[in-house]
Amino acid sequence: MSDFSVKPTLTGDKTVLRPFTAADADLMWEIIEDPEVERFTYAPDNELTLERVRSWYASLSDRPDRLDLAVTDRVTGELVGEVVLYEWERHARSCTFRTLIGPRGRDRGIGTEATRLIVGYGFEQLGLHRIQLEAYRHNHRALRVYEKVGFVTEGIRREAQSRDGEWLDEVIMAILDREWAIHHGRPDPTTLTSTAR
Repeated sequence: MSDFSVKPTLTGDKTVLRPFTAADADLMWEIIEDPEVERFTYAPDNELTLERVRSWYASLSDRPDRLDLAVTDRVTGELVGEVVLYEWERHARSCTFRTLIGPRGRDRGIGTEATRLIVGYGFEQLGLHRIQLEAYRHNHRALRVYEKVGFVTEGIRREAQSRDGEWLDEVIMAILDREWAIHHGRPDPTTLTSTAR
């Protein structure tokens, strides 16, 4: 298994995933500031600033322990979000996945395709055995995407986070290499357990 030093460009029908550059930071700041991204992605007490975001995106090309790729619209080239493989455990051949898609990329199938592209790369090129994720239980759009790609719900962390005075559950999902080898991110929907409905 190789590390995450290679930052590939992955092309689908609707999206191109490419390495981040420092020039992407300002657009990512706009996406991160979107209310829906804030609601589903990070705790409200997270102290993000534009300067921290610029520094972060400028550093990603040098990270051998994670793979962050910009999600772009294939036709226009516009940056609409990101997909990430991180928390890499070399010996377990596993990592965590996360994504965020801004308003201009939603409801077009871009998030689903981007997820399939990076998960496929993780299994087929990096030799991963397991890719896991966590998502808020009320993030129905994301849970539907993950199910469509073949992630399976493993459990619920009840009332794991508090936001605006409300306790929120987190869904834990994962996909294994042998599952991916069977369906390549297009499982039979009748065989999946749904948490998104």
